[in-house]
Amino acid sequence: MDKTSNKIWTENYKDYEGTPIRWISKDAVAFGPFETDMRPTRGAKRFERFDVAFGAGGFDPKNTHLIFSKNRHTSDYGAPENGTFAKIISGKNVLLELNKSDAIIHIEPVIEWEQIAERICTTDLSTKLDDGVKIFTFFEVELAPVAPNGAEHFLSLTRDGTFKVGVVSSSFISDDHLQGEMCEYENFEPRVVGTVSIRTVGNGNGRAYISCDDRTSSIMHSVVGHVTEGIELIKLAQPGQHLEIKTIPRPITILGTSFSKAEKQLSGIGVNLVRDGHTGDDAIIVVQTPPTTIEILGAAKVRAFGVSNSQLVRIQLYDDLAPKTLNFFRHAIGLQFKPVGPLPVLMTYENTYIFKAELEAEKYKEIMPENTPYDMVMAGEIGVTNQAAKRMGMVGIKTMDDELFGPTGEKFTSTNIIGKIQNIDKLKYFKDGDVMYVTESIEEEE
Repeated sequence: MDKTSNKIWTENYKDYEGTPIRWISKDAVAFGPFETDMRPTRGAKRFERFDVAFGAGGFDPKNTHLIFSKNRHTSDYGAPENGTFAKIISGKNVLLELNKSDAIIHIEPVIEWEQIAERICTTDLSTKLDDGVKIFTFFEVELAPVAPNGAEHFLSLTRDGTFKVGVVSSSFISDDHLQGEMCEYENFEPRVVGTVSIRTVGNGNGRAYISCDDRTSSIMHSVVGHVTEGIELIKLAQPGQHLEIKTIPRPITILGTSFSKAEKQLSGIGVNLVRDGHTGDDAIIVVQTPPTTIEILGAAKVRAFGVSNSQLVRIQLYDDLAPKTLNFFRHAIGLQFKPVGPLPVLMTYENTYIFKAELEAEKYKEIMPENTPYDMVMAGEIGVTNQAAKRMGMVGIKTMDDELFGPTGEKFTSTNIIGKIQNIDKLKYFKDGDVMYVTESIEEEE
């Protein structure tokens, strides 16, 4: 880059406000003229698309123009020796839509504060602080009403109150925990600093991004919200850290709760609850319509379907032992996004219960052998048939210990053990064709 051009720009950029367009061609747009102390050179130079350079009409510095390249081309603008001094990185579509009546309205520098400020990002509460130090402990995101499904995807990702930082770059941070999960494209807009978006197609589908720099709109990134407070924390984040997050609105979560508890929660935000299904004192909500927080708030009403408490079982899942199989299992019954998932009973015989998820996730989720039993399957353990058998994807539970076959009736090498049911006595209430609802828990139900 030409250092002289850089210096001219940084010292005089405010003087260029109000400068009109002088000429437009298929290759470039020129604003001017104005006077500088640049040193024009003769001879054609090569310009890449969206390069920015000074040029001198008639090779006279008093007739300087600010030139924006629209296409790759070669031309003699009387530019300085080293040609371009900057490149457009955002708002490229604006450049292509300019006409001769336009002018430069305002120029504002963006200072990269993270490059000039001393900073640390730590979880050590004993860290000593000096006077004047600023502390950022959380960030806030306002969700976009026009993207109810994408917003719900983001709320599911952060339902534990944290954004789990995966990748960090100069332009974004990401949370990759729902990568691979489908998300509907709903909102097309520029990704300015603080924009929250979900990738909806291609590699990284389902990944959540928060922009640290301005970027143009993308047909692969649906914008679901914007950071309204704590952007500094986003810019300080490091891979592997968990950032506390608050959202506007707060997520509406009534699945797995009683009607009385749900009514108390919803009445405080002006939402009417309509009861459906089993509505007795022991009822537990397992389905809500509409399914998203934004749609519920928009309608100020939600219909909740309840089942008897005997139809809801708590399970403990072995994330450390069978992570890949659990990715399949949670996806198949919806536990990736909701606290309660349906598991239809396919058949029951002797001491064995076989289930088949409604979503055939085995078509695009691997179920390689993982955490297969060695000499015995314990009563209450949950098994999934892996790809070593024809009936892969089947889920099973046995009510008695078994030294020969896994919970789905398959041999041990075809069975992945993913967890255990915590209230095995409830299985006696189910018969073929029923639906058992499951929720994750690490403690025994009282």
